[in-house]
Formats: sequence, structure tokens, C-alpha cells
Amino acid sequence: MGLHIGLNTKQSDLQPLFLFMLFIFSALFHCSACFSRATELLYTINEGLPEGVLIGNVGEDLQLDFFADPPLSFSLASNGISEHYVTLSNNSGELHTSSQELDREALCAESSGALDCLLLLDIIILPQEYFMFVKVKIIVRDINDNAPHFPVSQINVSVPENAQINTRLAIEHPALDPDVGTNAVQTYHLVDDYGVFTLDVEENENGERTPYLIIMGPLDRETKTEYFTIIIAEDGGNPALMGSATLLIGISDINDNCPVFTETQVNSTLYGNSTKGTHVATVHAVDIDLGANSEITYTFSERVLQSSRELFHLDEARGIITLSRKIDGTTIKLHKLTILANGPGCIPAVITVIVTIIKVLFRPPEIVPRYIANEEKGVVYLKELEPVNSPIAFFTVRDPDQKFKVDCYLEGDGPFKLSPYKPYSNEYLLETTRPLDYETEPVYEIAVIASNSEGHHVKTIIKVQILDDNDNSPVFAQSVVELSIEENNRPGAFLTTFFATDADSGERGQVSYYIGSDAPSYFSLNKVTGILTVSTILDREEREKYRFSVRARDAGMPPRESLITVVIVVLDRNDNSPRFINKDFSFFVPENFPGLGEIGIISVTDPDIGQNGWVALSIVNGSDIFVIDTGKGLLRAKVSLDREQQSSYTLWVEAVDGGDPALSSTAKITILLLDVNDNPPLVLFPQSNMSYLLVLPSTQPGSPITEVYAVDKDTGMNAVIAYSIIGRRGPRPESFRIDPKTGNITLEESLLQTDYGLYRLLVKVSDHGYPEPLHSTVMVNLFVNDTVSNESYIESLLRKEPDINIEEKEPQIAIEPTHRKVESASCLPTLVALSITSLGLIILVTLMGIYICSRKGKKHHRDDHFEVQIPLNGKIDLQLLERKPMDISNI
Repeated sequence: MGLHIGLNTKQSDLQPLFLFMLFIFSALFHCSACFSRATELLYTINEGLPEGVLIGNVGEDLQLDFFADPPLSFSLASNGISEHYVTLSNNSGELHTSSQELDREALCAESSGALDCLLLLDIIILPQEYFMFVKVKIIVRDINDNAPHFPVSQINVSVPENAQINTRLAIEHPALDPDVGTNAVQTYHLVDDYGVFTLDVEENENGERTPYLIIMGPLDRETKTEYFTIIIAEDGGNPALMGSATLLIGISDINDNCPVFTETQVNSTLYGNSTKGTHVATVHAVDIDLGANSEITYTFSERVLQSSRELFHLDEARGIITLSRKIDGTTIKLHKLTILANGPGCIPAVITVIVTIIKVLFRPPEIVPRYIANEEKGVVYLKELEPVNSPIAFFTVRDPDQKFKVDCYLEGDGPFKLSPYKPYSNEYLLETTRPLDYETEPVYEIAVIASNSEGHHVKTIIKVQILDDNDNSPVFAQSVVELSIEENNRPGAFLTTFFATDADSGERGQVSYYIGSDAPSYFSLNKVTGILTVSTILDREEREKYRFSVRARDAGMPPRESLITVVIVVLDRNDNSPRFINKDFSFFVPENFPGLGEIGIISVTDPDIGQNGWVALSIVNGSDIFVIDTGKGLLRAKVSLDREQQSSYTLWVEAVDGGDPALSSTAKITILLLDVNDNPPLVLFPQSNMSYLLVLPSTQPGSPITEVYAVDKDTGMNAVIAYSIIGRRGPRPESFRIDPKTGNITLEESLLQTDYGLYRLLVKVSDHGYPEPLHSTVMVNLFVNDTVSNESYIESLLRKEPDINIEEKEPQIAIEPTHRKVESASCLPTLVALSITSLGLIILVTLMGIYICSRKGKKHHRDDHFEVQIPLNGKIDLQLLERKPMDISNI
């Protein structure tokens, strides 16, 4: 009651708590229904659809009853990012696209395939009695809404001018396309291939496509140093979209040209008052190669007079001829200077300089240079990345006599211009006109010339040296290098020399070589020479192919590098002898095996391959009986084999491979013939069915009379012989018995007067062969009498065909059937029987003990009575008694 009052007094405060608890219990009550009625829907739409496109109807797809009372309502269960792209009708359950554009590339930036881009929604269907929790997956399919684009506007590729036709060079910075599948980049082509280039596309295991530039014709850097074209990437959409970039193909130099002078003779005039250091002339030879291949040194010919050598100085590097001393009145007025231009590995080019010294009447114009760029000894140094219109130097020109007007102009080729610097009338500015490129032209030689109105002029030679920057990576001649080496190589064997060119100069062009981490440790690469060696002995049977990478890195800051793949194939040598799976082979073959029957297979292997692994088998010890199949190793006998002639054969088989020289091995083959019961017993005694033996009537029972002796060529049980009498004829033929094991014939009963006469015993000699015993028979003739008085009569009796009935019951010669019967019986009944028997024996012994104790005093009487109880029958069949031990002995 107090609790009820308390609740009434605070009803308004506890109402929210009561509703919350009711919701919790309701949720718990319907938990099992939620899980049991949860389901999943899958829709597929294209990206980029406008607002309001129907995706699907959740209620219809779930086959819900829209006429339910109360009506169904649909709502989204979460506020994930997927809900921004769809709208859900609360009443109808229809899903539509929202106003926010659905962009698959933005939604699934990490996706590699169209099926991986999903919108995941959780939808709740109410009221509570129809509650369902539905998971909706919307697959966003890709459309071709993105064109391929290259990451850089210009792609540079360097190709050596001696590149072979079909050389393949990977183009860095392939085009990118955020679309997937066939909407991604599929092909590349060139706008202008100049007749010497084409493109190919290779796809790796990840589906990435890389364009390769293929050389289709000869290249000559001196004819054309670079090719500009447009590379276009095209996707597989319908319609296809394309993107393009500039492709600059630079041709790198090799030393295939020598220095050449553009003229054969240069004339120069000196004034008689010229002083030391005055410029006389400049000779310039051209070697259209680049770098070290184009270096030229200038020297005087041996034909130049010593006086001329002393008067003039020749700059070996620049070809500038200057006065070594002041000209005076004793100086020769005409000099002929023969200049040689020397290049690496070339015959020198020759030019003649004629110097004429004239009397001075007036002074020539003067040029005063003032350098803005770095200058040293007449050489101006400019960086190749200098901007256009970079100033180089100011030049002031004047007439020392101030009588004539002086003009100034520039002589020589190059990206330079000399222009008046206003407002001054005698000042001129030298500056660049276009970008400089060390790899295209590293050195320029120009001349600033001042001339007056009288035609006299003076020249100042300027050499412009372009300073190199590390803007080129090392370049290999090919991207994949395939090598081969025979196995069993010597340690430290040479494999190849890698060579990469770098168009940069100095340290920036010095290339070092490094082997990749994917290479085994026994491959080493000299970083300076690029020589690849192997430090261990390779075994093709262990590993046949190696694949790893090699990097070429220059010494620039930061360094640049390139990568090639090296594939090394280990060639096979005949270094493995054939191997038999066993050292000794043994085959058991039944005799009378048919000719050319398969005895067995001689298995042999050789881990070498090709001709080195081909194995031929042959019998070494030259048997005429056996033959072996060289290819399959089948051993056969040419003829049927007889164990009685020879019980075993030993062969030596040689396996020889096809190498040069060939290797071989041998194995021992033992063939054992298993005996077959193919020989019946051979009776050696008696030797004839016509022979006979005299038996005296006084012979005592148990005495041996004669024996039957036989042998069997077979072995084992096939040669175990048993003897039995299967037919008898005579006065009392049962008087004689034969031992089944020894063949001894003995007299069983005493001979009476009525037993005289001829006895004929038909003896069967049988072996124990399987599956069927073989036997022979012999007639044993016994003549019972005191003497032999009429031999002709006995022989006449022997010649008569005896009338003998064959006994049907033959002696048992084996106990195998009995053994098999016992073995086939179940063990359980035997154990039960033995247990019962043992229990009975214990009880019997106990009772007998009690009985013996009670009748101890009557022992002797009991014994006498026992002997009397044995019945004796005078009509006992003695022949039957004799047969019983015969049966037992024959078992």
C-alpha cells in the first residue's frame, strides 16, 4: 500500500522511465523475430544517374502485403554516407536516387573492379507485428565518364642512335584512367611515327598496361637529334575517350664521326706593331658527336718551322692562335701554319693558316668586354637552365684615333644576340635568345667584331661553355637482358658487362651499377665496370633459371637511376650418370614362362635433360636368352625357361645416356625360376615290370622284402614322394605292405603252405605337387617259394597281362585340407569348447581323487578286474587292423 501511494504521488515523474522500460521489454520480446525475419536485397545501378531514378521497391521485392492493417512503414536505420545518395519512401518502400550525384570514382576510390563498389543500407519495416530488418546492397556500375590523362604534359625518351630494329623501350608516365574494366586505358598510338617508331602495349599480371616504344628503322643523331610527336591514349568505352601528351624522343650519341674543318685555309693579317697576346686567327673543327666523342685537340704539324712555332701560340683546346711575343723589324713577314685537329680514334683533319704581317699606318678599332656571366680566360660559363634573355656581357667599342665610325656585330651560330644598349652609342649587350641545352650543344664559339669605315676590323673570340645539370637518367640499350651459362662453371665466371649511357656530364654522367635485392647472394656486380660474375658453381638440376633486377645510378644530386631485368638460364651438361632405382634387381619367374613374356621393368632415371637425359639399356654379359627394351626397360626372355635345366640367371645391365662423352652405370639382375610341378616321379628301382624277387616261406613277419626307389626332378613339395599299393594279385596279396615314405616293402604275416606262388603288386609313386600331383606306377613281382626251379615258367606268368583291380581308396599324401579347415574355423567356438573342456577336466580330476581315496584298499583287485573286462574276439579282421596304421602313416 505504501508503495502504491508512492507511485501515485510521483506518477508524472516516473512516466518517462516507465515508457523506456516498456520499450526495452518489447525489444527483448521481439528479438528472435528480428533475426529470423532479417533479409538482404541486391540492386545494380549505373553511376551518374539523375535525381528520382527508381532503384527498386523494397516492399514488392520482399512480397509484403501493402493492405496490412495497420499499414507498413519503411525507414532507414542509420545515417551512413550511403544514405546521401538515395531517398526512401516511407509508405511505398520505393528507393530512388537523390539529388547528390553518384560518382563511382569518388565513392570507391580504392576499388579495383565494378562489383567492389557498393552502397550499404539498413532498412527497418514497421509496425512491430510486421517488423523486418533488411540489408540492401546497391552495386554501382562504372560508366565511361573519364578520359585517359597523362600525369605529365611531356614525356622524354632517350634512344641510342645505334639501337637495333625491334628494340623496345618502356615509356614512363603511362596514361591514367580512374574508370575500370574496358572503360580504362586500352591502346596507345602516335600521331606521327616518322616511319621509324611504333607503339606496343604490355599488360602485367595486375592488369596494368604499359606502352613500349619500338624502333622500326635506323637512327642517326647527327641527322636528327630528336623527334617530337604526340602520344594518344584511348580507352575501351563506347564512345571511346582519349588523352594525349607530347612525346620527345631524344637520340643519344655514339662515336661514329671524326673532326672536320669547314675550310682548308684561313688567311690572317697582323699589323707590325702587334703586341704579345694579339689574336691571330681561330681554327675550328667540328665533330658532330657529343661529349667525349666530340673532344678535339689542336696541334701544329711537324712541317711548321721552328721560328713560326716560337712566334705563335696555339691553344690546344680552343684552336686560338695568338702572338707569343711582340713583332719587330726582324720578324718574317709571311708564315704558313699547318694545324691538325685530333679526335679520339680518328685521322687528324688538316687546315692551313697563312699569316701576313703588314706595316702599320694607323691603329685598328678597340673592343673592351665587361662580363656579367662567369668568365675565365675568355670562356663564359652559363647554366643550361638559364632563362631566355639572360645577359652575358657588355662590349664597349671605339676608334683609338677617333677618326672613323666604328660598327659592332656578332659572328657565329648559337642562341645569342648582340644589340646596341641605348642610350649609349658605343655600348653593346650580348644575351641569350632561347633555352640552353647541354646535351644538344655543350659549347658555342662566337666572335664580337668591330670594324671602322676604312674596312679595318678587330675580333674578340668568346667561347660559351654550357654547364650541365642532372636532368637525364642512365639509359640501358634494352630493358631485359637474357644470358645463358653452362652448369658446373668455375667460381667467379664472367657472365656479362652492363653498360648504361647518361647524357649528362661530369659526376652527373658517371654511372654506377647495383644488383637488386631479388638476386641470390652468389651473383656479384662490379659497381664501376658493370661486370656481372657468379661466385659459385651452378647446378641446373638444382635451379634452371634466375631472374633479378639491375640498377644504373648516376652521381648527380639528387641521383637518377634506371632499371633492367636480367634473366639467366643455366644450360645442361652431362654431369649425371643414369641411376637405377635399385642396385640389385630380383625377379621371380615361374618356369615354362612363355617366350617374349614380360619378366619385369628395369627402372632408371637421369636428372639431365635433352640428349644428356636420354638413357639406353643393354645387357652387358651377352645373354642370348634375354632381351631388354631400350626405351621402356622391359626385360623379356626369348625362349621358355626350364628350372630343371637352370634354376637362376644373373645378368648385368648397363644404362648409357646420350651425352658427349656418354656416362653409364650398371646394375645386377637376378632371375630366379620358381618350380612348377612338371615332372612325374621317376622310378629307378625296380628297373622293369618284368623283374621278380624270390621270397622264402620262412621269412619272418616284419622283415623287409624289397623297396621301390624313385626320384623327382622338381623341388620342394613338388619333389616329395609318397608310395602306395593300388593293386594286388596273388594267393594272399594282403600279406605285403609298403612304407609310404621310404618305399620299403615288408612282410606283414607269416607265410603258410597255401601262400606259395607269384604275387604282383602295382605300386603308385606320387608327388605332392600343386595344383595337381603327378605320379608313376611300377609293378613289383614277388615269387614265394623255397627255390626257383623253373624260371621260364615264371617269366611266362610275368608276360601275361595281370588281372588287377585298382583300389579306389588311395593313401592320403597331405594334410593341407585339414589345416585349411582348422584355419578357416572361427576362434570363438574353439575358445568356448576349450574352456568347457578344461572345466570338465578339473571336475573329473576332483571326482577321481575322491573316488581313489575311497577305494584305495581295492586297487589291485580293481586292476585285475579291468584286465578281465577287455573283450577278445578271435575273428578280428587283421587286414583291417593293418590298414589303419597305413592310413595314418600316409597322412
